[in-house]
Amino acid sequence: MKVYKSIDKIVKDENTVLTIGTFDGIHKGHQVLFEKLKRYSSENNLRNVVITFEPHPRTVVSNFDMKLLTTLDEKSEILLQLEIENLLVINFTKEFAKQSSEEFITDIICNKIGVKHIIIGHDHKFGKDRNGNDNALIELGIKNNFTVERVEPVKYGDEIISSTKVRNALLNGEIKKVSNFLGRCYCFHGTIVKGVSRGTILGFPTANIEVEEENKLIPKNGVYVVKVIVENEIVYGVMNVGLRPTFADTLSVVIEAHLFEFNKDVYGKAIKVEILKRIRDEKKFNNKEELIYQIGKDKKEAIQFVGKILTN
Repeated sequence: MKVYKSIDKIVKDENTVLTIGTFDGIHKGHQVLFEKLKRYSSENNLRNVVITFEPHPRTVVSNFDMKLLTTLDEKSEILLQLEIENLLVINFTKEFAKQSSEEFITDIICNKIGVKHIIIGHDHKFGKDRNGNDNALIELGIKNNFTVERVEPVKYGDEIISSTKVRNALLNGEIKKVSNFLGRCYCFHGTIVKGVSRGTILGFPTANIEVEEENKLIPKNGVYVVKVIVENEIVYGVMNVGLRPTFADTLSVVIEAHLFEFNKDVYGKAIKVEILKRIRDEKKFNNKEELIYQIGKDKKEAIQFVGKILTN
């Protein structure tokens, strides 16, 4: 996949089918859209392009502290796996946001990128104040000689899948729902850093994880079963996200994982964490003996869960 981080870098080609959006999370709804993009590209011998924005438009337009489901690197990694040919990342600025929907389509899409067919999601809005919609895009298509296809919403059960719903489920600790909406496990990347060695003292050594991107959304505080990749090795474990209330030794959220049958020195190494299951809420215990007993129970539950995954 070719990644263009500037509009000026991509060559204009009118034989192009494209889609436009923030695509935070790249959930199942987005994935259906991308499959249609690839199919249309293949059937009509057109270049396919996914256009996205960095940073997230809401952080620019409304100064909203937006926590992301997928960072740009993660988004690129997933799109590569989905076999998208071209990714164009547009730098979203306050100046860029002032463009009307017609200016964006005419000046950027038609005159600089080139297009024959545009595929959009059911709720896609574009241009200044988000005043452009599918009907406006169809009218612009008639003027500029391109066609438009609108993809209907994708549901899981009775719910329409959306980035907002994925985000809310993650904040509520509904990990199974998150996985069902994404079609994969939620993940984040980080670096293993030195902690206060509390886990080692308790008999369960942990790897403290510093998240790679500060605006990455981390799930609700609690205990999780995780799969991690570190030093090109896949390892399973139990992860705690929270404030360690039993010891009250931190005012900010700490992420630490106890990895099963793993004792390598990996301080400073990159780690990828996939969240498989939520075990319980974080809890304050009366003493360290109660905490040790509970961690043992958590570990046993996690090992049993992982065992079922590996044997299925």
